This record gives sequence, structure tokens and C-alpha cells, in this order.
Amino acid sequence: MPKKLIRKFLQLEAIGGIILFCAALLAICFDNSRLASVYENLLAFPVSIGFGSWSLSKHLLEWINDGLMVVFFLIVGLEIKKEMISGELNSKAKVFLPLAAALGGMLCPALVFWAFNNGNALAMRGWAIPTATDIAFSLGILSLLGSRVPISLKIFLTALAIFDDLGAIIIIATFYTTKLSFIALALAGFLIFILFLLNYLNIRALTPYMLTGFLLWLCVLNSGVHATLAGVALAFAIPLKSTEYLIKILHPWVVFFILPVFAFFNAGVSFQDVPPGIHNIFSPVMLGIACGLFLGKLAGVFGTTFLTVKLKLAPMPAHSSWPQIFGIALVCGVGFTMSFFVGTLAYPDGISSEPLQAWVRLGVIFGSLASGLLGYIVLRLSTKIINSR
Repeated sequence: MPKKLIRKFLQLEAIGGIILFCAALLAICFDNSRLASVYENLLAFPVSIGFGSWSLSKHLLEWINDGLMVVFFLIVGLEIKKEMISGELNSKAKVFLPLAAALGGMLCPALVFWAFNNGNALAMRGWAIPTATDIAFSLGILSLLGSRVPISLKIFLTALAIFDDLGAIIIIATFYTTKLSFIALALAGFLIFILFLLNYLNIRALTPYMLTGFLLWLCVLNSGVHATLAGVALAFAIPLKSTEYLIKILHPWVVFFILPVFAFFNAGVSFQDVPPGIHNIFSPVMLGIACGLFLGKLAGVFGTTFLTVKLKLAPMPAHSSWPQIFGIALVCGVGFTMSFFVGTLAYPDGISSEPLQAWVRLGVIFGSLASGLLGYIVLRLSTKIINSR
């Protein structure tokens, strides 16, 4: 990927990160004001689509999480495919360091969560919540430092976040499925075969892929596997040239509309939902998520990067220093969008009388804020020291 395109991509993500933050802050304000009932009713607003005698009804929140987020995962899949074929992930040398850092950055937060919640089977459903990195927010923080941060570090963080997204996709597919419908899965498998047959026949028109992808989404939605995975399957079937065109068209919509809408509908946390008492606010679930994002991500990303470089398995990003890598590792603890999303899968409504979703949101917000603020300070100080030499 040429540096000019990388800078354009990063600029778009940075602005998106600011909008995401505003959307999340607005949701929290709504849910703790006189408009709280309006906000809650909006989440539960019923929406139906139908053709003839067939109809599909869901609450607005479910349409966003099961429907609108498919487009986000489609973009994630398209970007992973593009980078693996012709971009920053198209060789072993380019792949190894961010891949190792991403794996460490997923394993350590899960271990931190386990340390707080081991023995509670219900709570342990949320072990994957702190393993996520929000690419828009993390790159948004880097953008505040401008050209003082070398482009190699931004590419490293982007590649790491892409692998992190891929890991999240695998986790969702493996651990967060409900009772499976083998008929729906068989139909989904047949439609995936059709998609790759279209690719094999070198059909570049997007319409056949999109129509087949919509049918695939309906099948996956009723299969027990999370519906957003249909977007990933569709992405890997679309030809490369069409991939680049589709990213160009959809990416602004994802950054400026889909992710802010998702954040607004999922970040609302009413502090009235949390029972009074410090032990209820600082519950093991909340602490596992917050410490997993802040401490686990830092230890996993920095520790794995340090070992990989010192063992000479991969070189450090060009023109970077260890304090800057430390700052990048902190920034990776900004989980936010994907952490909220995994939280909705781990603790669906009605699973417990405990305020699990409130604890998820508090943990994600506290862990992400601590990681983002300290990461920004470390990066600013380290780049200032380097530039003053």
C-alpha cells in the first residue's frame, strides 16, 4: 500500500475515532438524564421487514448488531484480504511482528480476566471482551501526534489491529454460537460455494455477490452462528479489483455512520443499573475487563514485541524506539467498539439478574480511557525526546 494511501486511510480512521468518542459520550449522557426512557425505548423499538407472507422482526438494537455490523465485518474482511494479497501483510517478514504482538495482546488480557473471574462459569463467558483493539480509536490517538510519530509505527499498529480483528472473528465463530441449525448451515455452505464459484469464473460485477451475500446473511442469521460472519465470508469471495472499489465506497460509511451508530446504541450505561456499593461497581467482571485492557494488552503487546525483536525473529518498525513501542502497546488497550460487541454476545439480555452489561460497559470505558490517555502521554513524551535530540 503506497504511503500516500496509508496516510489517507489513517486520516479517515482518526476522524472516525473522534466521532466514535462523541457518539459514546452522547449515549452515556442520554442514559443518565431525563431522556433515559427515550433512549431505552429507542433500543427496543420494533422493526420488521417482509416479502409477502414472510417477515423478519427484531428490535432496533438487534438490527444494528446483527445487520448493520455485517457491513463493518465485510470491510474488515476486505481489508484483511487486500493487505494479505498486495499490502502490508503480503510477506512473512511484514507479517510476523504484528502477528506475534496481536497474539500476545489477545492471550494476556484473557489471562488477566481469568485471574479475576476464575471459578465463576457465567462471568467467564466474557473472557474475550478485553482481547479486542479498536482500530479507529487507536489510530485516532496517534493522529493527535501528527507527523511526530513515524509512519512505520502507524503501519505496525494498523497491521496489529487487523490481526486483532481476525482473531475476534475466529473467537466469535468458535465460542459465541447458540444452538445450531444444520439446515441453515447447509444452505449457508451452499451459498458460500456459489460465492467462490463466481470468483473462480472471474465474475467482477458486484450485484451477484451482493445478492448471494444477502441470502447468506439470512441463512447465517438463523443458523446459530453469529450473522456478522456472513460479511467475512462474502469479503473473501469478492475479486481483488472489486475489493478495492468496494472498500473505497463503503469505508466512509462504516467510519462515519455504522460505527458511531453502533457506539451510540451500545455504549449507553445507566449508573442506576449498578447496585449501590463499591463492591458492586468494582465487580470481578468489571475489573477483569478494565485491567485486561489496560494491563493485559500492555504486557501482551509490548512483551511479545520485545521478545520477538530481541530473539531476532523480526526487526523493529523503522525509526522507532522502545518507549514508542510501549506507548503503542498502551494504545492497543483501547478496546471500545469490538469489546462492546463481544460483550453483547457473551452476556445476552436475560442471562442473569446481575448487571453484567453495565459492568461490561464500565470496564470497557475505564480500561480504554486509561490506556488511551496514558498511551498518548507516553507517545508524546517519547517523540518529544527523540525530536529534541
